[in-house]
Amino acid sequence: MLISGETVLVTGGGSGLGAASARHFAREGARVAILDFDLERARAVAAEIGAVAVQADVSDEAAVGQALDEAIGKLGAVPRIVVNCAGVGFAARIVGREGKLSFDTFEKTLKVNLFGTFNVLSHAARRLMEVEPLENGERGVIINTASVAYEDGQLGQAAYSASKGGIAAMCLPAAREFAQHGIRVMAIAPGLFRTPMMEGLPEEVAAKITANIPFPPRLGEPEEFALLAAQIAGNPYLNGTTIRLDGSVRLPPR
Repeated sequence: MLISGETVLVTGGGSGLGAASARHFAREGARVAILDFDLERARAVAAEIGAVAVQADVSDEAAVGQALDEAIGKLGAVPRIVVNCAGVGFAARIVGREGKLSFDTFEKTLKVNLFGTFNVLSHAARRLMEVEPLENGERGVIINTASVAYEDGQLGQAAYSASKGGIAAMCLPAAREFAQHGIRVMAIAPGLFRTPMMEGLPEEVAAKITANIPFPPRLGEPEEFALLAAQIAGNPYLNGTTIRLDGSVRLPPR
């Protein structure tokens, strides 16, 4: 679909990949709503690009529904393009020092990353089912964020990998379910990107990580993630699959 003039919802749009996506779609002429747990950050990005901001914890199903209705009210239409970037990246061994278990980390990670993505997917799709289709029969596209960790999970990433693996695994069945309504579902599995999480690492650690990336031999730029999201939105035959965006990196065990 054409991006210019369309409505877009970006979750986690207050920073990182989400903020880059919000900026990119706004530059392409879309009307953008940013949903973030941190309303202050969402408002800062929204003010910069002429978007609207709403607050919600994506792991809270009722809150997501209310936030989506608020976004629709402010945009004046149901978002036809949804980019799910909200997530957390906690690391913990399954059994840590002195036998400490990490169920709390596992539960919180899945609630935000997997359940949160499912919540937004569910509410967005239900509302998209009620809008008029475009000329090609398409009603919209929902783009979720997985991670290369769903295939290359490193030591300490059991919770994160499981959450991102769930996002990748539900992409095809979700696309099949919503195909009759003209709603596409896709996922992007980014590799190592220049996000606030990566920028907080010591220089020597970042250099070691970058050395494993074949080409380009650098961290991915958030704008490159945003570009792929826009390309997915614009290509109606992309549906039901997860695309790795990673410079051909394959993560080592640790």
